[in-house]
Amino acid sequence: MSDHPAVPADLDPAAYPGLEFGDQEQQRLTKLVALRAAELDPYPPRFARTHSPAAALAAFAAWEPAHPPAADGSPPAERLRLSTAGRVVGRRIMGKASFAHISSGDARLQLFFRSDDLTAPPCDYEVFKRLIDLGDHIGVAGYLFRTKTGEPSLHVEHFTLLGKSLTPLPEKWHGLQDQELRYRQRYLDLIANDEVRRVFQARTAIVRAMRRYLDERGFLEVETPVLQALYGGATARPFVTHHNTLDQDLYLRIADELYLKRLIVGGFERVYEIAHDFRNEGMDVRHNPEFTMMECYEAYGDYGSMMALVEGLIPAVAQEVCGTLHIHYRDQPIDLTPPWRRVSMRDALRAASGLDFSDYYDDRDGFYARVQALGVELQPNMNWAQILNEAVGALVEPGLIQPTFLTDYPAALSPLAKRSATDPQLVERFEAFIGGFEMGNAFSELNDPLDQYRRFAEGVTARRAGDDEAHQMDFDFLNALMVGMPPTGGLGMGVDRLAMVLLDQSSIRDVILFPHMRPAKAAPPAEGTAGP
Repeated sequence: MSDHPAVPADLDPAAYPGLEFGDQEQQRLTKLVALRAAELDPYPPRFARTHSPAAALAAFAAWEPAHPPAADGSPPAERLRLSTAGRVVGRRIMGKASFAHISSGDARLQLFFRSDDLTAPPCDYEVFKRLIDLGDHIGVAGYLFRTKTGEPSLHVEHFTLLGKSLTPLPEKWHGLQDQELRYRQRYLDLIANDEVRRVFQARTAIVRAMRRYLDERGFLEVETPVLQALYGGATARPFVTHHNTLDQDLYLRIADELYLKRLIVGGFERVYEIAHDFRNEGMDVRHNPEFTMMECYEAYGDYGSMMALVEGLIPAVAQEVCGTLHIHYRDQPIDLTPPWRRVSMRDALRAASGLDFSDYYDDRDGFYARVQALGVELQPNMNWAQILNEAVGALVEPGLIQPTFLTDYPAALSPLAKRSATDPQLVERFEAFIGGFEMGNAFSELNDPLDQYRRFAEGVTARRAGDDEAHQMDFDFLNALMVGMPPTGGLGMGVDRLAMVLLDQSSIRDVILFPHMRPAKAAPPAEGTAGP
């Protein structure tokens, strides 16, 4: 077999503008040509494996005690034969015998190749030695045994190439270090960094545990629209798209709240959704334009029952996923054991800064000056609620390391929450904090349609004044409230942020498989396609 057959036109790198072919890619492309010249399909459609590498190791562990070596030390007459497959992640070529490791999922399996056993073309020993690279997917069949060093291994009697890797894997010992490349090419990150794979497996376990907790308490999981004619349920900028057939602008939802409360009106007394929301805002270590929220609503509940739900849910998830209620986030010990601390926003801000926001209900300019004097960065056109939000974010939230419910928010910050019976300037609302930032937001839900109308109208006025995050007038939701909604408690919890804290990750990008990134350098357009 020649290592340098003629390169056919369809394998010439020049035919693929925009794809990068460095020296190593060129070498692998040459091997691809050689494989095809030997009539070996480098990308066959299927392979029938009987075991994954993990299952193969488990089967051998169960089989081996019942099949000890013979009295003279020779191997047992019976062999455990199976087939498996995976990505080649290690190779040691030693003349007429070689070792390799394949990986699939979380398990690695050592393979033993011997030239005398692999003579049948097209996948003979020479093909393995010369044309198989780290990163290739291969299928193997043979029997399991234990090497002299004690490692369970598969003695390969047959192998086949399942997928040729044209790009080398990240260097074995140092992994993938470039943080931006890790986010852009998560597939390489998962191959190179075992810890990253464990983080995302644990994130899935977090979501599974949340579902189980809510299901066991009678909550019904539902689905609500992602495309919405009117967006609502939060103060945020939406993403806008267009439906061609209807000739109508639509919005990617910023929250699930208003649809879930329609279901409460319709008679479902406990509902929840774990869903993607979208907000057209800035990005930082705690914010991504696309994120995952769990929202739940309970008829005949209130913000007190939602506190009890949070105090039960998060510790239950932590116990299941982490095995403890005593965790560390960024080197800070955190105890999730309930009951959690409760403090009003007013008291927390006074304790942190001496500022009492109730002194400034009717004095926006004085409030602005007072907060700015405390060193909080403000924009000149901020309204009273936005000023307060910035003050609390800068002066209070960083100190809320241990689990804390920050309660009793001003009505100006909460257009969908029920007013306090003792102070109409406040609403029955809390936010749950762990590790210095918000985990969840909950209300006693506003079910008075006329009060809700007035607050929507205030939002319309604010929008006309330039606040493009203020609520719109949603008449369909008001019609639902006119039908009648019982007293209701509602909760929204950030799944990504909960994963950050429980898994001790510093950035939201570390718990989202494919976070949004700034555009990379654009590749040239392929021949025959339109450029930018």
